[in-house]
Amino acid sequence: MTDVIVAGGGAAGLMTALTAAWRGLSVLVLEPNGRTGKKLRITGKGRCNVTNDCEPQEFLNSVRSNPRFLKSALYAFPPSAAKEFFEELGVPLKTERGERVFPVSDNANDVADALERACRQAGVRFCKERLTGIETRDGRVSGAATDRGEYLCRAVVLCTGGVSYPGTGSTGDGYALAEALGHRIVPLRASLVPLEAEEDCARMQGLSLRNVGLSLYHGDKLLYREQGEMLFTHFGVSGPLVLSASTYLSGDVRDCRLELDLKPGLTPEKLDERLLRDFGENINRDFVNALDALLPQKMIPVLIDRSGIDPRCKVNTVTREQRLRLRDRIKRFPIRLSGIRPVEEAIITAGGVDVAEVKPRTMESKRVSGLYFAGEILDLDARTGGFNLQIAWSTGYAAGRSIPLEDEI
Repeated sequence: MTDVIVAGGGAAGLMTALTAAWRGLSVLVLEPNGRTGKKLRITGKGRCNVTNDCEPQEFLNSVRSNPRFLKSALYAFPPSAAKEFFEELGVPLKTERGERVFPVSDNANDVADALERACRQAGVRFCKERLTGIETRDGRVSGAATDRGEYLCRAVVLCTGGVSYPGTGSTGDGYALAEALGHRIVPLRASLVPLEAEEDCARMQGLSLRNVGLSLYHGDKLLYREQGEMLFTHFGVSGPLVLSASTYLSGDVRDCRLELDLKPGLTPEKLDERLLRDFGENINRDFVNALDALLPQKMIPVLIDRSGIDPRCKVNTVTREQRLRLRDRIKRFPIRLSGIRPVEEAIITAGGVDVAEVKPRTMESKRVSGLYFAGEILDLDARTGGFNLQIAWSTGYAAGRSIPLEDEI
């Protein structure tokens, strides 16, 4: 007999297990991968963006699905608590642009290893097994079945993640288990996912832009605007700005477009002055050779095509009208979207267990006593920047601290 079975040894699962074990509960973590934190170890390009160092209310503004549900758990374990928690586990942290918090080592393994080490020191046991069923008696969890056997327990916490990055073990098992016990599953969709776009993007494949402005429109309606980094790929666009923008799309991208401001630090007037200066320094050169100081090399042919200016004309023949048209293309570089990449390529799965059927302070099911949820399995998702890992920490902490001790039942 064990007090708690945690299904999934990822970020939410490890936080749940450790919090529960520190309270004196016996905990068994089922991780079919064998190795814990497989997805955690590749987050942030292997650097692990642990959290975002902002106040809870500001944090909630970046949560795309069900921020009101998250409020109690976030205030109980906010980003400041997460920072203190990891520092005490022996993981020094640093804060970078956009209040993104990373380990000083820039190594995600340090975060995952520290969590597992603390769990083992607290008495948490780990088994390479997959949860296949949850047993109940009189509306309360009484046991669990795995692909290798059965266990008696008082509580089960589903921390099985979503369906993105299936190679890390996110296979969607938890949704079926929750549904079998009467929980509604909000349709799954990709969140923080690259976007497919017009052919011009493929011409610029591999080009990374820093400090660029990006706006997302549906028709004439502005959905999202931010400044930061993005990347052109063979299929379209990716990078932090694009991933965050993707959370504002519901699947049908018809009539949606991105507009880039390639020089957000310059007003149109100042950019025109810059063009005049560059043109003056290259007055007898071909137009195609006059933009190297202003724009990335891979963008120049695309921008010239869009400006309608003959690339081989002499700079001194470019008219004011042509120059202003080029300026406007630099300040508003449109990209027509054609699709969203598959959910398997997404960083986060949106949708999941309907939070209306979960108690927000404890993460316990309203349908089955002793059944809890934490992390990506819930219908919670946020922008990129450490927010989604913080959701895992906060919901895992809420579940782990709420499972009653045996004498409290």
